[in-house]
Amino acid sequence: MASVVGEEVSNKQVIFKDYFTGFPKESDMYLTTSTIKLKVPEGSNGVLLKNLYLSCDPVMRILMQRVVPKGFSNYTPGSAGDLVWGSARWEEYSLITATEGLRKITHSDVPLSYYTGLLGMPGMTAYAGFHEVCSPKKGEYVFVSAASGAVGQLVGQFAKLLGCYVVGSAGSKEKVDLLKNKFGFDDAFNYKEEHDLDAALKRYFPEGIDIYFENVGGETLDAVLLNMRVHGRIAVCGMISQYNLDQPEGVKNLMCLIYKRIHMTGFTVRDYYHLYPKFLDTVLPYIKEGKIAYVEDIAEGLESGPAALVGLFSGRNIGYYYHLYPKFLDTVLPYIKEGKIAYVEDIAEGLESGPAALVGLFSGRNIGKQVVVIARE
Repeated sequence: MASVVGEEVSNKQVIFKDYFTGFPKESDMYLTTSTIKLKVPEGSNGVLLKNLYLSCDPVMRILMQRVVPKGFSNYTPGSAGDLVWGSARWEEYSLITATEGLRKITHSDVPLSYYTGLLGMPGMTAYAGFHEVCSPKKGEYVFVSAASGAVGQLVGQFAKLLGCYVVGSAGSKEKVDLLKNKFGFDDAFNYKEEHDLDAALKRYFPEGIDIYFENVGGETLDAVLLNMRVHGRIAVCGMISQYNLDQPEGVKNLMCLIYKRIHMTGFTVRDYYHLYPKFLDTVLPYIKEGKIAYVEDIAEGLESGPAALVGLFSGRNIGYYYHLYPKFLDTVLPYIKEGKIAYVEDIAEGLESGPAALVGLFSGRNIGKQVVVIARE
C-alpha cells in the first residue's frame, strides 16, 4: 500500500551502540523501529529519502571510533521522486537536513545498487587514486592489495585498460581465482599462504613495482617498499589491517622512500568529486560493452547489515577526491556501458541484515562490494 504524504510510518533502523576497540561485532549494533512523518518540516531545506540500498565499507570502522570532518560540494535541489545517492543513516527513511552530500542519479540504465559501489564512492576512489594520484603510464607494473574488494577490483581493471601489468593479493583461493578469471588481473596470490611477502613480491615482480595501490598497510606495505622501483608511486587509500588494532603496527622500511625517491601519497575521495562527470563518461561505456566486470555481495534486509559490515574485516566479502566526481563520471560511465569494467557486488536483503553485512566486511565472508537492500526500486 502506498504511503501518503504527511503520514507517520514505522522506520526500521540499525543503531551503533557505542565506541569500541578491536574488531566490530554484530552485538555492537542493534535493530530498532521508530516512527517518522513523511513530510519535510515547514521552513526546512531538508530532503526526505526512502532508502533502497545501503553500502558497507571499511571506512565505517573509522567512523565508529572518531569524528571525521566532512567536505562536500553544494547540492542542487531536485524534484520529488528523484533518485539520489549520498550519505544517510542505516534506516528505511531518512530526513536529510545537510543535503550537500547528495547527488542526483541521472543514469538509471544500470543497476541502482551500482551507486553504492562501482558508480559511487568506491568507484570514484579507485578512479581518482589510480589515475590522479598514481599518474600511471602504459606498460608499468602495478600491485593492488585487498584486490577483490570494491575499490581494488576496479583499480586492477583500470590499470589493465590502460595497458599495465597488474598483480593483486587477496585472502582466499576463491578471491584469487576471481581476480585472474573475472577481473583480468595478470596474476594474483593468496597473501595468507605466503610466509615471506618480500620473496613473494620478488617472484611476481622481478623487475620491481612502479605503482602500489595501498589498501591494507602493515607488513604488506613494508614488503612493498623493498620492491618498489625508483620513482615509484604509492597511493595510500586505506590500511584495513590496522583499523582494529589497539596499537597500530609501525613501518620499518621507510628509508626506501628516500633512496628510491618514491612518492607515497595519502588521499580521500572527497577531494576529487569534481571529476565525477568525466568518470561516468569513461566508465558507463565500459560497463555496457562488458569491458568492466563488477561483483556485488548482496545482503537482503536491513537486519543483515551488521553481519555484512563485520564480514568486511574477516574476509567474507568480495568486492566496493570528492571535487573530481564530475571527471570520475566522465571516465567511468563509458567503461560501464562498454562492459570494459567488471564489478562484483555482495547483496544483503533487508535493513535487518545490515549489522551482519557490516561485520562481514571485517571477517572476510563477503565477495565484492557489500550492499544492503532496503527496498527494490
